[in-house]
Amino acid sequence: MNTAVVSAMSEYPIGDLIAERVKAMGVRAFYKRFKHNGVNGPNMAGVYSDRGLGVRAPVVFYNRSNEAAAQLKPGDFDWNKIFAGGARWFHSGGIFAALSETTSQVIIEGMQAAKAAGAIVSFDLNYRAKLWNIWGGEKKAAEVINRIVDNVDVLVGNEEDLQLGLGIPGPEVEAKSKLDPSAFFGMIDNVLKKHPQVKVVATTLREVHSTNRHSWSAVAWIDGKTYAAPTCELDVYDRVGGGDGFAAGLFYGMLSGETPEECVKLGWAHGALLTTFPGDTTMASVDQVRAFAKGGSARIQR
Repeated sequence: MNTAVVSAMSEYPIGDLIAERVKAMGVRAFYKRFKHNGVNGPNMAGVYSDRGLGVRAPVVFYNRSNEAAAQLKPGDFDWNKIFAGGARWFHSGGIFAALSETTSQVIIEGMQAAKAAGAIVSFDLNYRAKLWNIWGGEKKAAEVINRIVDNVDVLVGNEEDLQLGLGIPGPEVEAKSKLDPSAFFGMIDNVLKKHPQVKVVATTLREVHSTNRHSWSAVAWIDGKTYAAPTCELDVYDRVGGGDGFAAGLFYGMLSGETPEECVKLGWAHGALLTTFPGDTTMASVDQVRAFAKGGSARIQR
């Protein structure tokens, strides 16, 4: 599929390295460029993770001081030019929204331009307390994110994301386990009361037995009906990015015209495979994802 990224870029060797990797993956880039002063930025964010092992949990560390992306503001991008060739899907998330007072405004500006171009608009709530706590906490997060979600068709987020990101009360139904979707589905009515235009709400389900052993599933509410992927046991190499992998697989299925059931399974399969690679970007092929979604195994392929 033809894909593009709209973001900030620092004119500095670290920025050059990132831009090269984006280009190598076949992603078209639209950058707002910032001149680095040679000492303290503006910078490309540094995000580090200790992936953990066994009983030692993974931890994510941020170094986002003087981050170029946090300085983005409305008017920095020519959306008409970006969407001149048409657009089918536009996606953003709660991490970018949390960077500064202006980044959510950029998201809304892009979403509205994308809708005018005929695109489906999606948003991953991705509530991150560390980011929101430095400029307003839960109250500010709910205020900002609700404004964004007013423009959204497809929403990704778990029960905690819905509560903290949208300010929605917790589920009335108590889940029997982390893999029980009843509590998540029990919150959908409250999502729709605030945002009746939303057509899809989806999330992963994960029971963590140890850092490297998880039970994994996924569910979605799509146009009034509920869908669930199978549950599988994962041997996890690096859990960071599994949720993003699910979202990417789900969106791919929708863009490819798959049935709702198959879309959820493709998301589930891609998220599962992503946890077997280091880092939070995929190395899985479409064929690998489709094979796993159909019940493929780890049997060696020769």
